[in-house]
Amino acid sequence: MKKVAIVYHSGYGHTEMQAKRVHKGASLSGSVKADLFRIEDLIDDVSKLNEYDGIIFGSPTYMGSVSGPFKTFMDATSKVWFTGAWKDKIAAGFTNSNSMSGDKFNSLVQLVTLAAQHGMIWVSLGLANESSKVGQKNGDPECINRLGSYLGAMAQSDNLPADQTPPEGDLKTAEKLGERVAQAVLRWS
Repeated sequence: MKKVAIVYHSGYGHTEMQAKRVHKGASLSGSVKADLFRIEDLIDDVSKLNEYDGIIFGSPTYMGSVSGPFKTFMDATSKVWFTGAWKDKIAAGFTNSNSMSGDKFNSLVQLVTLAAQHGMIWVSLGLANESSKVGQKNGDPECINRLGSYLGAMAQSDNLPADQTPPEGDLKTAEKLGERVAQAVLRWS
């Protein structure tokens, strides 16, 4: 059975909500085993990820960048980089911030760059912004990909507890990312 790892940091629980929905999407086919990893549990041995066919990276966007703990994880992967163990694995990413923009795109670019450094194959979100359809309220929180991201899944969380935000549309977007990565792993790995 093919395997996908969802590797994430979540400072306040909002990015974890995304990670859980990415996991749900990656598990839907029944042909892919998906596992969730908090970076805190991997930092001492990132080589645990070597056995996976795909890795989906997730980080909150803090100050226009991935979180400090996620950057520490990125740096720890240099040990794997020397071996080339992640070359040709499938990769994707997701991020969350409080602001509508919050420079989330920059965080996704950092995740793409991490994947490229390892020689991984990046899978985009592959979804249109459903809130841009005629008759639909632009940015509707119930719509898939309401933030119009194509590089990876983005979510926007209000300043509320993680059980109240991000909105369902952003969580559905995360789920669709997981599903797409699982399909890519089945097709290309």
